[in-house]
Amino acid sequence: MLNRRTLLATAGATVALASPIAGMAQGRKDAIVIGMALEPPGLDPTAGAAAAIAEVVQYNILETLTKINADGSVTPLLAESWEVSPDLKTYTFKLRRGVKYQNGEPFNAAAVKFAFDRAGSEKSTNKDKRTFANLATQVVDDYTVVVINKEIDPDLPFVLGQATAVIVEPKSADGNATKPVGTGPYKLDSWAKGSSITLSKWEGFRSPATAKINKVTFRFISDTAAQAAALMAGDVDVFTRIGTRAVPQFKMNSQFQVILAGSRAKTILSINNRKKPLDDVRVRRAILAAIDRKAVIEGAADGFGVPIGSHYVPGAAGYVDTTGLNPFDIEKAKKLMAEAGVKTPLELTMTLPPPPYARQGGEVIVAQLAKIGITVKVQNVEWAQWLSGTYGNKDYDLSIVSHVEPFDLGNYAKPDYYWGYQSKAFNALFDKIKATANAAERNKLLGEAQKMLAADAANGFLYQPQFPTIAKKNVKGLWKENPIFVNDLSALSWG
Repeated sequence: MLNRRTLLATAGATVALASPIAGMAQGRKDAIVIGMALEPPGLDPTAGAAAAIAEVVQYNILETLTKINADGSVTPLLAESWEVSPDLKTYTFKLRRGVKYQNGEPFNAAAVKFAFDRAGSEKSTNKDKRTFANLATQVVDDYTVVVINKEIDPDLPFVLGQATAVIVEPKSADGNATKPVGTGPYKLDSWAKGSSITLSKWEGFRSPATAKINKVTFRFISDTAAQAAALMAGDVDVFTRIGTRAVPQFKMNSQFQVILAGSRAKTILSINNRKKPLDDVRVRRAILAAIDRKAVIEGAADGFGVPIGSHYVPGAAGYVDTTGLNPFDIEKAKKLMAEAGVKTPLELTMTLPPPPYARQGGEVIVAQLAKIGITVKVQNVEWAQWLSGTYGNKDYDLSIVSHVEPFDLGNYAKPDYYWGYQSKAFNALFDKIKATANAAERNKLLGEAQKMLAADAANGFLYQPQFPTIAKKNVKGLWKENPIFVNDLSALSWG
């Protein structure tokens, strides 16, 4: 769901240079060091919502039936092929033969059934639990599995290529948070908590020549200045989705390449619809009217973003421009506050995770809301605290976060989701979207859903971020777009 970075003092850069991994990449071309802003809280993407989990394990250790490519297309991975029934609800997957897990267990249709049944079970903590609860998985033979969906979902092959759909190995599944066992080209070597994770090429992989890099180290550096320093010092070869303030110094440096990737991410001001007076649509609309999105994009992301008016981004099927539904209008915001009977100053708390877009964006929005009589107290928390307190326990008023899942409008139909938005009209509309097979009609309904969320001011919809990746100039195979957030290690090589 989320991305990140923070600008601190140069002390952070000193720490980076003192790392025991320093200089590893300068002389070794069978290894690569990749920088990430956030450390994953665990390594099981079926048990946690943090995008950082998939950035380490997806397609590397753990694999899915299908694979989502950089251009957003979907191709076979653990499935060799699939067929779809005329009613668009039944999928028959032919599985790849001769595949084994890293513990020696065979990959087969029984493993697929176990993985999908587990993901949709009552005890599941999979963030896509609702999706899997709608699936009935049947084993035909060892290499044929039938998946029957209660609802029509034309995007199911894409969904089954996401990290929540990894085919876990039944005997080891419960230990995946710390010791993931998969069918992928890499295996976990070590995890130095708070510092790095190292993967090594798995020689038992079905196609060992696929992976060109023998050892991959992920280093976790949240401070933007330290991120840049690590690249300049040669401690890191690639920094994915680096802090935007680091970008200018690399643009004219011939030793590096700068990739600006689009995404399906939505950076939003999350509003707890359960809390008074935020349960009043007039107050939420007032908050949105007080926000100058362009100023937020400059302050939070150094201009690397496109304004959005709903939980949807340009480039996605069915997108409509809703930015005009809640325009920046201070006087309108003040009038809405008065209509709602809110006595000012209204005191709220904004809980912010570590990424710079959140912390920097928070400063801008706090100043903007002060102009309409809303006094916001900022509470900075670590990522684990945000996941447990804000996302898990819904203990917050406002927050800022990037939701990166490509198909996540359905979160607004979940009664227990962390922002607490509840609308029978939206639920009915979303059910209709899921049941509509015709693409043109479905896109029209998606447009209606976007407008409804904007009119309800369900959240403060801010911008679609553009994520920069900086790498040594001779690193090949980096994704140019980010339809999902992964680091596809088998695609990487040194040129």
